[in-house]
Amino acid sequence: DGDLKFSLESVKKLKELMDENRHINPRMAVSTASYSPCDEKDLPEEFQSVCKREDASMIFERLNLAVQDGDLCEICANAACAGCF
Repeated sequence: DGDLKFSLESVKKLKELMDENRHINPRMAVSTASYSPCDEKDLPEEFQSVCKREDASMIFERLNLAVQDGDLCEICANAACAGCF
C-alpha cells in the first residue's frame, strides 16, 4: 500500500480478523466505521506501525480489498504484481 510493504500471510491474517468482525450478529457488533484491527490481539506485529497512523483504517481496508478475490493466485494478490488480470 503506497510505500508500505507487508507479507501476504500477514495480509491474509488481517482479512480473517476483519471478516470475523463482519460476521458477528449485527445487533451486537460494533459498527465497521468504528472497528479497528489494531484492537485485535492477533494482529500481526508488522501492522503495529500502521496503527499509529491517522490513515490506518483506509490502509487496512485497501489491504483487505487486495485479497478479497479468492481466485487470485498468491503472486497476483501482491499489489506490486503487474499484468495479472
